[in-house]
Amino acid sequence: MADTKASENIVVEMPELVIITGMSGAGRTEAMHVFEDLGYFCVDNLPSSLIDDLLEVTEVPGQNPDERKLAVVCDARNRVFFKSIMLELDKIDELGVNYRIIFLDADDDKLIARYKSSRRRHPLCEDGVTIGQGIERERELLADVRARAHFVINTTEMLPQQLRSHIRQLFTVDEERRGLSITVYSFGFKNKMADDADLVMDVRFLPNPYWVPELRSLTGLDEAVRDYVMCRPETIEFLKRWYALLETVIPGYIKEGKQQLAISIGCTGGQHRSVAIAEATGEHLKLLGYRVSVAHRDLSLVKGNYCG
Repeated sequence: MADTKASENIVVEMPELVIITGMSGAGRTEAMHVFEDLGYFCVDNLPSSLIDDLLEVTEVPGQNPDERKLAVVCDARNRVFFKSIMLELDKIDELGVNYRIIFLDADDDKLIARYKSSRRRHPLCEDGVTIGQGIERERELLADVRARAHFVINTTEMLPQQLRSHIRQLFTVDEERRGLSITVYSFGFKNKMADDADLVMDVRFLPNPYWVPELRSLTGLDEAVRDYVMCRPETIEFLKRWYALLETVIPGYIKEGKQQLAISIGCTGGQHRSVAIAEATGEHLKLLGYRVSVAHRDLSLVKGNYCG
């Protein structure tokens, strides 16, 4: 797992700049995808001499530096350009930039096996040397930056999914929650089953406001309908269990690397019960710190002979 330099219990705030480096074949591209999912502007194979320039061109007057998030992959593919990375790190320190270096490593035999299975050429094997010799050259070239890294992660025994999860665990839970985009939407079963949802909840078991004449023409966005649905004992009990389910499964989705989650809540016509429950669900998830949007698929449809 992680090198002893990167304690399993370390949790850091999301930095302004992340520099991803390490051994070829150790998972740099996979690591970059994690930061893409977290909303970072990512640049692969950036010469280290251009890091300072990238910080300058992405600076927005009046913008809080914490709102600018950049992730760059700098590695031995740049050969001579990479040798300047220590000088560039000194410049970044002088600028007071909040940054972290992630160094990805793996045992030599594992790196050799990965290169053989991928049929790719190692970047330091241009003059006909073996993969093993190329790896030895690369270790010498990267020794200084490895010693300076904030996190050294050994991926020898890691699957890509485990690497993604491990990197996320190095950062705050709040950022993880903001990284997951959740859409909660209501729909009516009579207008077609939701086919793009990860979770579907059928609330047709709740009493239907449609059968109350003064509520029939209203929707779940109206206070009278909302009170009718939400204040009933069966709804109160349902929501306790529904919220508990969501609070159990959503962290699991995050751990698995999911970045978008669609939750659909259906009733008969998509006008009353599902709308009220979708609104309540969205509010509950927002209180937990998630990024949530709420939509109502069938609310604008012309009502037929039976809605709910």
